[in-house]
Amino acid sequence: MGAVFPRLWRYCLALTGRRDLADDLAQATCARALEKAHLFDPDTHLDRWLFRMAQRLWLNDIRAQKARPVAAETDPDEVVSLQSSTETNIFAREVFSKIETLPAPQRVAILLVYVEGYTYAEAAEAQDVPIGTIMSRLAAARRKLAEDTGGVQ
Repeated sequence: MGAVFPRLWRYCLALTGRRDLADDLAQATCARALEKAHLFDPDTHLDRWLFRMAQRLWLNDIRAQKARPVAAETDPDEVVSLQSSTETNIFAREVFSKIETLPAPQRVAILLVYVEGYTYAEAAEAQDVPIGTIMSRLAAARRKLAEDTGGVQ
């Protein structure tokens, strides 16, 4: 699970929009995965299993609190690479600041497809939604980002 944990944490960050909540959710997901390890099928993908588990835990928490997730408060330094150039890191911060204004489902779709490199089908499986939903979320996110940056889609 060690190699998957950084990706799980980024996924939790995309869901929650806050570092402290992402830490808690990632930890809860790992604890749940250990409890349910006997249910894991080794012929499947561990990351998708964990992502789906994290999503369900997050939704359960939202339902329990009867509240909506708060706007993203993610520190842009969390997405900066120490190996990249200064210009690349500045650009990454600018892009991330725009992405964090998107609704959580769109942020998660962007993370899975554009950051993690999942296909639409894999992202849909990880989110337990139809592929069309992923495509719709990505299209809406691209449209919103284009509007916010004055670009044309």
